[in-house]
Amino acid sequence: MLVPHGGSTERLGATVSADGVNFAVYSESASAIWVSIFDELDQETDRFALDVHEDNVWAGLIRGLGAGTRYGLRADGPYDPDQGYFFDPMKLLVDPYAKRLDRVFVRSPRLRLDRAEAVDTAPLVPKAIVVSESWEKAAPRKKAPSLFYEMNVRGYTMRHPSVQGPLRGTIAGLTTQRVIDHLKYIGVDTLQLMPTAAWIDEGHLPALGLTNAWGYNPVAYSAIDPRLAPRGPHELRNMTDLYRKNGISVILDVVFNHTGEGDAFGPMLSLMGLDARTYYRFAEIDGKRVLVNDTGTGNTLRCDHPAVQRLVIDSLRYWVEEMGVSGFRFDLATILGRDPGFNPNAVMLQKIKNDPVLSQCILVAEPWDTGPGGYALGQFGKEFKEHNDTYRDEVRRFWRGEDGKIGALAGKIAGSAEIFDFAGRKPSNGVNMLAVHDGFTLRDLVSYVHKHNEANGESNRDGHAQNASWNCGVEGESDDPAIISARKRDVRALLATLFMSRGIPLLQQGDEMYRTQQGNNNAYAQDNEITWLDWENADGDLMDFVAALTRFRKAHSALTHDHFLSGQERNGVRDVVWLHPEGREMNEDDWRESGASVLGMHLRNKDDEVLVWFNRRIEPVVARLPDADWDVGFVSDPSANVAMVEATATLTPRSVTALVRPAGS
Repeated sequence: MLVPHGGSTERLGATVSADGVNFAVYSESASAIWVSIFDELDQETDRFALDVHEDNVWAGLIRGLGAGTRYGLRADGPYDPDQGYFFDPMKLLVDPYAKRLDRVFVRSPRLRLDRAEAVDTAPLVPKAIVVSESWEKAAPRKKAPSLFYEMNVRGYTMRHPSVQGPLRGTIAGLTTQRVIDHLKYIGVDTLQLMPTAAWIDEGHLPALGLTNAWGYNPVAYSAIDPRLAPRGPHELRNMTDLYRKNGISVILDVVFNHTGEGDAFGPMLSLMGLDARTYYRFAEIDGKRVLVNDTGTGNTLRCDHPAVQRLVIDSLRYWVEEMGVSGFRFDLATILGRDPGFNPNAVMLQKIKNDPVLSQCILVAEPWDTGPGGYALGQFGKEFKEHNDTYRDEVRRFWRGEDGKIGALAGKIAGSAEIFDFAGRKPSNGVNMLAVHDGFTLRDLVSYVHKHNEANGESNRDGHAQNASWNCGVEGESDDPAIISARKRDVRALLATLFMSRGIPLLQQGDEMYRTQQGNNNAYAQDNEITWLDWENADGDLMDFVAALTRFRKAHSALTHDHFLSGQERNGVRDVVWLHPEGREMNEDDWRESGASVLGMHLRNKDDEVLVWFNRRIEPVVARLPDADWDVGFVSDPSANVAMVEATATLTPRSVTALVRPAGS
């Protein structure tokens, strides 16, 4: 039997030293906490009580242990679910600070049995593996993003022809040179990995024969899911080091808003059994404490508690300093500032902004949650970039053909100043996207009016019903050449709009190769061909188109200069003039015209001058130009010619056309 010899409460988790391994865990309500040691056959060989208890931290130093030790926690204390107490020493719990797990999480009814059942769950729960800190400390990559690329590790690599055998579906598979070459070719400089922290399936999925494909149901915030890094966390560090050498920053999508333990009837895996009232938010209803569900998942992380704040900060710093990532995209980020309403000056957010390491990172907020008052776009401060869903919605609605959208289009492509232009913020604080994981792919956006989520087993009730999508005449896939051509034309127009806009563009994986999810706009449970990229049938022409778009954007400061367009004259030059196709500046009547479908955006920055025309009509439009001295710089429909005759340009149907002023003119 191992015996603890004191212990330190300074660092939480398992810390290797010359004397052994120090274990420390936070719990305000526990009466006792043990560490259980397991051998490689998954048998519990030792159990010892943490005998140091200071400021709600339980600790113990165990001599003779080292890196590679497998362990779990057990906690005792009151058991009163109606008051938020779930202590049960028969439930093996994962250390909230675990850095590596020996297996994936698998659901079982025995994980949720109450204390009276007295069932030891050790055989069902992954064991944490003690790791030593053997990497050189990393710092965030300083390069400001110019193109975000959202990637699901498994979906991206499972069918990649250059990723073979056991590398498929893993982070190590991303180190294949052709994977890197593709990202560099299309201009990606910031790779956003969908959740990598160890997750568990939602409760209803096993009976449907489905598994979570996205990872937005974490249990261990600092442990990579073994499916993604089966050989350990060094696989991520190797990958981030390699990408850094190739000029690509890696950021992680993190889910500090809930855990996969779900509601009071969910599996007992970690925080719920260690001290639910510390780690989760509760509301008192009729004398009972009920878990708050501002995330729609059954529980909500209590980010206004110091212990939770410490857990979040420690986890984020681990990913940066040990794993080499350069930033984070925070899922349902308003939870970080709930107390209980959203407070943009909440302590949790301030700690992230003021941390000497994290303040140097790329910080991106998904600025909403499902709770009351949970929509907070534009409220995260200049330190954060924010996903701008208004950009997605208004650009889609314009190209779908809705009336009265010409002004909304102008506002979005000009940087959404009505949202971001205050308190020192810039257009680059907005992340513009047309499609992300939770919604249609770009191909499906122009191929389906309605969602088709039957494969999810919920009778098509899940997923967003309002998608501002269209199908070009036929619902779903078609072999009609005219419909295929129309859809690809519209996808190109959408992509060109994205790259001609102020703000930072985000591209969802596979949209550059015209991928489909068969109309599924909520494919979270499709770890199969629905979400795996079909590299064999990738549209190479569209990939070339995206690569050309990124090159054109980078070549023109008039498109990317990070200031909000005012239209005001400075030194005899206006940064933007909005043009009617007749060649005049747009007036109030033009902006109010409900059927307006053509808009010119004349941009100037120093010596760079670009005139972008957006034409959503199904017929060509002759646009009069400010003068005759223009060259065609980029056209979203490469099959059509833009006729330039006597200070006019014939805009091709459903297209975006960028004209440039010749050098020296």
